[in-house]
Amino acid sequence: MAFQLDKSLLPAVVFGGLIAAGLIGAGAFIGSGVVNAQVGNRQVTVRGVAERDVVADLAVLNLSFKAANDDLPTAQAQIDRDLGLVREFLRRQGYPDDQITIGRLQVTDTRAREYGSSDNVVRYILSQNVVVRTRDVQRVAQTERALNGLVREGVQLDFASPNYVFTRLNDVRPSMIAEATASARTGAEQFAKDSGAPLGPIRQATQGSFEILAREDIDPEPSSLNKRVRVVATVTYQLR
Repeated sequence: MAFQLDKSLLPAVVFGGLIAAGLIGAGAFIGSGVVNAQVGNRQVTVRGVAERDVVADLAVLNLSFKAANDDLPTAQAQIDRDLGLVREFLRRQGYPDDQITIGRLQVTDTRAREYGSSDNVVRYILSQNVVVRTRDVQRVAQTERALNGLVREGVQLDFASPNYVFTRLNDVRPSMIAEATASARTGAEQFAKDSGAPLGPIRQATQGSFEILAREDIDPEPSSLNKRVRVVATVTYQLR
């Protein structure tokens, strides 16, 4: 017995087939960067990504050290000695005086009321820091490896990684925006080719914020000398 389709169900069947085909096509477009495609509305929205490896051009090295004693003048003499050793160390490393900043001395009395009182705790703890700010980032990387020399001279140094900063974002911004836009156009052209609708001009474009990341994912960004700059552009094209 031959099967006959009720003509009243035909529009629903056709509509269901169109939905299925649309879902299949949408899955194919995700991989090409297509965010939203509306052939009926004659437009397609795509995202393009641009990334670039850069090297930091500014380094900030913070050297903190302490001295502790029950006698305040003795602790002060120790911190003055250590400050002299740190300044001489930095001069030997090749830093001019205008790149070195001496921080404010901090004095903690552990037997003051807010800290409580204990005979087992050293009474006075003095903290001092010296900050180096320089464009010579390679020199700072070498200095970091030589800090053990200060410890051997008796400086109670708190080790901290330098902060490396990339400040020349404006130098790479125009070309990276162009790369991200070109990447977006590649996705739009692929959609237009697959849909049989010629690609038209840009109707709208937005630029995401620039991200500065560590080049290697295992490194924290501030202490990474080598960095990666990333930007995403979202572009809507008209379809002819």
